[in-house]
Amino acid sequence: MEMRRRFRRISVFTICNTLLMLAVCFITLYPMYFVLINSFNAPEQALLGTVNWFPKAVSLDSYRVVFNDENMMNGFLVTTLRTVIGTVVHVLFTAIVAYGMSKSNLIGRKVYMKIALITMLFSGGLIPTFILMTKLGLYDNFLVFIIPAMYTFFDMVIFISFYRTIPESLEESAKVDGASDYGVLFKIVLPNSMAVIATISLFAAVYHWNDYYQGVLYIRSQEILPLQTMLYKIIAENSMSFMQQQAMAQFGAKLPGNSIKFASMMVATLPILAFYPFIQRYLVKGVMIGAIKG
Repeated sequence: MEMRRRFRRISVFTICNTLLMLAVCFITLYPMYFVLINSFNAPEQALLGTVNWFPKAVSLDSYRVVFNDENMMNGFLVTTLRTVIGTVVHVLFTAIVAYGMSKSNLIGRKVYMKIALITMLFSGGLIPTFILMTKLGLYDNFLVFIIPAMYTFFDMVIFISFYRTIPESLEESAKVDGASDYGVLFKIVLPNSMAVIATISLFAAVYHWNDYYQGVLYIRSQEILPLQTMLYKIIAENSMSFMQQQAMAQFGAKLPGNSIKFASMMVATLPILAFYPFIQRYLVKGVMIGAIKG
């Protein structure tokens, strides 16, 4: 009897837990599903504003308008370049800094760590940061996406924690063979740190791809405006008139603004969603590494 009661309790718990997880998954995925379905709806269906599980009339007109818009495609290119260059520079620079900070015999190491920790907890504020970027010549400059994001204290701590798992005897053997510090770093340490490199690359790539705020603050030229900033302006300012005029000229009918917005969201979101699953398994490992701070 006791075994049956325990089994029933376990079964009830399993069922409740499964239902809860399904509910959480539904709440998480439904907004994306809603955007996807409405982006494929025909103009006349999109104008009705109804909620459907499947498109009643499939149409690719909204995607044609988005892909035929030169500014949107230019923003896609800018965001791609920013993500690739920013991720490579961030990982390389952070890895070099972390390698030096991981050495206990570094003079002033504790002072450097405290200074770096302060930058993680506090910032100078929006106006001083804006003035600094302007004085450095980064206002309306593509490098404003790269230089300020070259280093973060949190990512450095993850690198340091991982470096300490590499045996010191391995580095000593390389130095006995005549390798310099940079030789040890690039030929010994980094090749054995691919897990943490993949983790930090994921963090940096997601940040660069999703960030729109830097573009709002520092970019005025349409030529270097990121895709996410353009999407933000489309949603926040409801600036759909030009794209709707393009749709009218191309298809002979005016597409609703919401339909074009949904298509723009999918174009901006799908690349990072397609990239994420391939590196997601490193995410948990990276978080576990970063949780151990010496």
